[in-house]
Amino acid sequence: MSDNKENKTPAWKRDFPLRREEATHVSRREFAKFLGLFSGGLALASTAIVIKSLAFPHKELEGEHFVCRIDQLPETGMFQFEIEGSKTVPYILLHLPGNQYRAYEQKCTHLACAVRYLPEKNIIECPCHKGHFDPDTGRVLQGPPPRPLPKLEVIRKNDGLYVRAFKNV
Repeated sequence: MSDNKENKTPAWKRDFPLRREEATHVSRREFAKFLGLFSGGLALASTAIVIKSLAFPHKELEGEHFVCRIDQLPETGMFQFEIEGSKTVPYILLHLPGNQYRAYEQKCTHLACAVRYLPEKNIIECPCHKGHFDPDTGRVLQGPPPRPLPKLEVIRKNDGLYVRAFKNV
């Protein structure tokens, strides 16, 4: 009779006789080991990021870069563009009233969400957490962003608009 019962049991169960309760139980020691290894992995990854940023600093934008023709950007309009370099960075070019042009990095300084220009409110808005920036200076008007938007200098040459790294005078 016992031979009959063994024959009904699948072969894999005979080879690995584990009960479900034993297989799903996690002891304190196993849990602490997992937490320790996971925390160590996070610390190692964070250290690697810091070392990478110190060893390979972000390069300053060099030279002038063509963005668009003047007639492509209507007054109170926004033009999105990217500049290739050590990494691709999105920017926005604004045509403000009074024939003034401003260029800013399109990433919010809070959590790097894409910002947009709202000419009817005269603000640059981050839709993620309702951060507002001044379109003339890039400074924070409202919300959680900790610092102003990174700015580029806009240069008008013939029929084109060019940008280069902003230099404080």
